[in-house]
Order: sequence, then structure tokens, then C-alpha cells
Amino acid sequence: MTKEKFNIEYTLKSVSPSVLWTYIATAHGLANWFADDVKFKGKQFTFFWNKMPQDAEQVGCRTGVFIRFRWNEEEEDTKKTFFEFRIHQIELTGTTVLEVTDYALPDEREDSVELWNLQIDNLKRRLGI
Repeated sequence: MTKEKFNIEYTLKSVSPSVLWTYIATAHGLANWFADDVKFKGKQFTFFWNKMPQDAEQVGCRTGVFIRFRWNEEEEDTKKTFFEFRIHQIELTGTTVLEVTDYALPDEREDSVELWNLQIDNLKRRLGI
């Protein structure tokens, strides 16, 4: 079975894009909400959950706009999968939106969305929303 791409948008009304960027694009910021700890060297990131490491490579970035990672242990046929954080700002209202892009098997999509919802709830708490 092939993983399918999905996008989720989260409205973060009063958060400045530059503050949000530090939370999604730096090891310290990611360790505040996404993982228990994050280490990096160059474009290689190691995320820790319950002291268990999971390695990812930063495969794309445009400062202040998006950052994209690919898990290193992905199987060869899924090397084109990634997870990405992208910041949008709605000019009319000044609202900041965080778009998350990820991939999941069709029967695991609902669980993946729920996990992202929990992670973004953690981020919102850290941001004081």
C-alpha cells in the first residue's frame, strides 16, 4: 500500500510568523512542542520521544516560509514522502496559519491527523494561545 499526502491547516490568530518560525525550524523550538528533545548537525536532525531517537534530514527550507523533513528510515519506495511546516499569513486579517503536510497509509490517516492535532495543541499551549 502507498502512503497518501494530506494537508492540515491550523489558525494561530495572534502569533507572529517570525515567532512561529523559531518553533518549527529550530532544534530548541521543536523540542518545546514536537519532541522531547531535538539534536541537529547540519541538515541532520534527531528527534527523541521517550529517549528513543528518530532521525530525519532537512530536505527543503525557505526561511520564514517552510521547512521540510524526511525520515531517514523510510522505505525505498516511500523516499518521496516528507513532513513539512509552512507558514501563511492572511493579509486582510493578519491571521497566521500553520499548514502541516504529511503522508500516511490510507487506513492510518485518521490516526496521523489526530496525532498532529495533539502536537499542534502542544504548540498552541507553548505559544500562549
